[in-house]
Amino acid sequence: MTFLSRLLPSRRPRSIAPSRSIPPRLAALVAGIALGLGLMVQDAAADSARVETPQAAVSLIADRIAIDGAPSVRIGLRYDLKDDWKVYWRSPGDAGYPATLSWQGSDNTVPEQIRTDWPVPVRFSVLGIETLGYKHQVVFPLTVPVTDPTHPLRLRLNADYLICSEICVPGQVALALDLPADAPPDRQLLADAAASAHLIDQYAAQVPAPAGQGLSLSSLTLSTGSDGGQTITATVTALPPLTAPDLFIEGPVNGTTGLISGPPTVRPGPDGTTTLSTPLTTPLPVTALPPVRVTVADSGRGLDATLTPTVTTAAADSGGTTLLLILGLALLGGLILNIMPCVLPVLSLKLLHLVKAAGTERPVLRRSFLGTAAGIITTFLIMAGILTGLKLAGTAVGWGIQFQQPVFLAVMIVLLLLFAANLLGAFTLRLPGVIGDLAARPGGGAFANGVFATLLATPCSAPFLGTAVGFALARGPVEILAIFTALGLGMSLPYLAVAAAPGLATVLPRPGRWMATAKRVLALPLIGTALWLGSILLPQLLPAPAASPSVQGLWVRFAPDRIDTLVAGGQTVIVDVTADWCVTCKINKLTVLDNATILPRLSQPGVVAMQADWTRPDPVISAFLARYGRYGIPFNVVYGPGAPQGLPLPEILTPDALISALDKAKG
Repeated sequence: MTFLSRLLPSRRPRSIAPSRSIPPRLAALVAGIALGLGLMVQDAAADSARVETPQAAVSLIADRIAIDGAPSVRIGLRYDLKDDWKVYWRSPGDAGYPATLSWQGSDNTVPEQIRTDWPVPVRFSVLGIETLGYKHQVVFPLTVPVTDPTHPLRLRLNADYLICSEICVPGQVALALDLPADAPPDRQLLADAAASAHLIDQYAAQVPAPAGQGLSLSSLTLSTGSDGGQTITATVTALPPLTAPDLFIEGPVNGTTGLISGPPTVRPGPDGTTTLSTPLTTPLPVTALPPVRVTVADSGRGLDATLTPTVTTAAADSGGTTLLLILGLALLGGLILNIMPCVLPVLSLKLLHLVKAAGTERPVLRRSFLGTAAGIITTFLIMAGILTGLKLAGTAVGWGIQFQQPVFLAVMIVLLLLFAANLLGAFTLRLPGVIGDLAARPGGGAFANGVFATLLATPCSAPFLGTAVGFALARGPVEILAIFTALGLGMSLPYLAVAAAPGLATVLPRPGRWMATAKRVLALPLIGTALWLGSILLPQLLPAPAASPSVQGLWVRFAPDRIDTLVAGGQTVIVDVTADWCVTCKINKLTVLDNATILPRLSQPGVVAMQADWTRPDPVISAFLARYGRYGIPFNVVYGPGAPQGLPLPEILTPDALISALDKAKG
């Protein structure tokens, strides 16, 4: 009973009628725990710094080979977890429990003064049960005080933890680590210690802090709704802006401190501010309001603060207002997509649609343009479904990622060449079976036109579109579906306008011999587009290079781990994320990055120009984009002593915008 009381969510009391049975999801959890008891991890010998279990490897690592007179040393408790297994944060949520550490048997230190730091956790949702923890790998940085630096340090750790997948297994390991007072230099030992120090630093950088990492807490308020429910709202200032934030509130629960909040509602605000509102699962006494611990997590960085919230009256929920604003931006972004450089490959399809509409009866013309609009919107809905599925499966998602797939490119090339040959009169395109029947119906061919045009017109981002897509892909399925629907409506607005007012299409002359000439002319851009796609496809069919392809001129290969070091040394760094299939990227390069005014600025001493090639899938570049809430390209950002967190630039670059960012980043 003691074990179950630690594991189950007794810290968050719920009202359960005595006559009702245990909820199925809780019963499933208990069953998994019971099964896991049969797989109890055995104690390991206390003379090992690393222990292997069926679920994970647990080890103690140090950033040095000897004490060397230091008053304290840094070590790390490292978990290398097998696939699908996780361990828990200090406040695990609805279920689970965190690791407890006993240093009994250690010498030359004070066990009670050993500090454990907790990197920002990840939220997991299973059967409606929400927990916080870590997957794959985590290192808990530990600061160990040394009583007498002239004597060896002897550490003995007994770690008791819970590790879960489909079942939960209590883990118990005994670890040992000894550091001499001093030691002769040993190349291999020093290299191992340097690697451990780097790993500890990596996770120490993810430990939430009261300040730094570009995050600050502007205010914390507590409001009570008409139903008596309490909500805490944190206003956070972030640079760069928050991309996928989460909020954890810890407060008094049955005499201890535990998680008392649910998932937050995120509302972007002006000037880099964001409000995060979360309902309290355990109410706070308003008359004697205790301080609470606030943790803001965002893509590996975090903010940690303890303060007493300010009591306010409940405000109307503006979540719907925020979504409406994003939907408006999506509508505008979809409309602007019609005039972006990335629509050049399908410009002939749009013109061909107008040519075919010449002299058509209004009812037929209306059905044709409605069919194209329906094809556009349907394609966006299908894209939303695919991206949602990939996101739920844990796969990196992005805008225009279909151009990274050779099969997609090959199919598009074949279709383009078939359409071009048909326009040139080489043959009459007859579609088989059901497809032909659908195309023969009123609006059927126009629908296919809309689908095809949309697939080819979305390899790059556009003003407002990047904001909308970033908001959508950082949220859930409902928001993704709604925002992509708005994008489709925006892109189809010109077709809907002609369908509503067919007279707009009467600017073209009535059908005649000129249409045959027009078709032959319009076939040429289709052939050009097929050749362009072929130039993208060919490198993807070749073996991937062992290293990143070299870049030309002043540009160096993208190395995100070097940016902080370069900025700390007083240098300015510009990162250009591009791809061979991104037409807007090519326009930016031609008009700005290779501009005679800009090139001298980028060539100056103290300026480093990095180029990230996203032509092929690259998880490092995808993660870099996600840090800024971007899921498509082009993307450019400038770093420097005056802007260590980076200054993102608009999708359509201008020389003035780039020069201004370089000057501001230089400081």
